[in-house]
Amino acid sequence: MLTLIKDTLTSQVVTLWRVFSHLWVKADTVEYPDEMPYMFPRWRGRIILSRDPDGEERCVACNLCAVACPVDCIALQKTEDEEGRWYPEFFRINFSRCIMCGFCEEACPTNAIQLTPDFEMAEYERQDMVWEKEDLLIDGTGKYHDYNFYRVAGKKIGGKDKGEARNEAVPVNVRSLMP
Repeated sequence: MLTLIKDTLTSQVVTLWRVFSHLWVKADTVEYPDEMPYMFPRWRGRIILSRDPDGEERCVACNLCAVACPVDCIALQKTEDEEGRWYPEFFRINFSRCIMCGFCEEACPTNAIQLTPDFEMAEYERQDMVWEKEDLLIDGTGKYHDYNFYRVAGKKIGGKDKGEARNEAVPVNVRSLMP
């Protein structure tokens, strides 16, 4: 009985000591609107659509991002311009369903979809959480500055042979590499 009282008093004194010792320690709380919190470089936040170095849209509407999305929050429709280049007629992301997993960024073969450290996407209306292509498309190249899918892919553009389009290298003849 005496040990029970001793243990109870000891635990209460230790608890009070810890509480009162932390009263004068500076808090780590950040006053959010006045001071922005530090975001880690690999933080996955808002999704953007980037452009290639020529200023064209990088997205070729391959639909791999929509297939990779585990919550099915991406919708797009492919269309083709007069040169034969594919681009999305509409590209829609429902951020009320998005879990910022980054699977769409990993699945994108053209590096068009990129996740930025921006986390301020709160809205008052649920309808405002659906972002269209105009809201997602930025003017810059994003993380990958020199990458251009049509230079790498070797796709024939505008009735020209492979290697004749603007800034396109002549394709390697694979048969010449054989022993």
